[in-house]
Amino acid sequence: MPRFAPHPEHRPALVAGASSGIGAATATLLAAAGHPVALGARRVDRCEQIATAIREKGGQAVALPLDVSDSDSVKAYVAAAADAYGDAEIVVSGAGDLSAERVHELDPEAFAAQLQVHLVGAHRLVSQVVPGMVTRARGDVVFVSSDVVPSPRPRMGAYVAAKNGIEGMARAMRMELEGSGVRVSVVRPGPTMTGMGMTWDAETTAAVLEDWAAWGLARHPYFLKPEQVAEVIMTVATAPRGVHLTLVEVQPERAVPS
Repeated sequence: MPRFAPHPEHRPALVAGASSGIGAATATLLAAAGHPVALGARRVDRCEQIATAIREKGGQAVALPLDVSDSDSVKAYVAAAADAYGDAEIVVSGAGDLSAERVHELDPEAFAAQLQVHLVGAHRLVSQVVPGMVTRARGDVVFVSSDVVPSPRPRMGAYVAAKNGIEGMARAMRMELEGSGVRVSVVRPGPTMTGMGMTWDAETTAAVLEDWAAWGLARHPYFLKPEQVAEVIMTVATAPRGVHLTLVEVQPERAVPS
């Protein structure tokens, strides 16, 4: 039995990729609004720090290990979250990382590994959660995509392929789930200050930015904050019944000249 009795407006939430960036900000925001949150990531120690901060502010949060590239890990995460707070009604899928190789320089195993995390990992999560949502006729799944779908960037080929796959899967799911009470949505952020790509060395970062600029993909230096994207995810996941925000694009605003 869940440790906390469900409340109609306090819907249990799963956030995959919650150890930093958009995932951490989303988990924090959902908890502040009263939703019990299960934070999942490989860096469970970092999730525990965030969950502790949430609990200190009166929210409900549990940190759980999650490796979306491992089916058993996903099953264990979903089961542990349900044991803590009841069946999930909100799922935010945003786990992943970013490399900077050209497609033809990636060996097939490395290419497949990125698809495993960004695309297949997302499917592992929804395959464990959505059937129950359909049975209960209520649920929200939010996939965190990227503006690389409409505007591909060089040196991100596997990531581009995976995010295109995510959006294609989401569109198919919307068709399959229409009228079921389960909403599937995509939030598509532009450049965001997250941990992704922060491990690149200076030489790699310079090469990536040079290639992006050559294709007009670095119009200005401003980035979204994770909290800004989290606000959009929150709006999508908690939209009133009868409203379905299917795709929301978010871009950083260029500063107004002073």
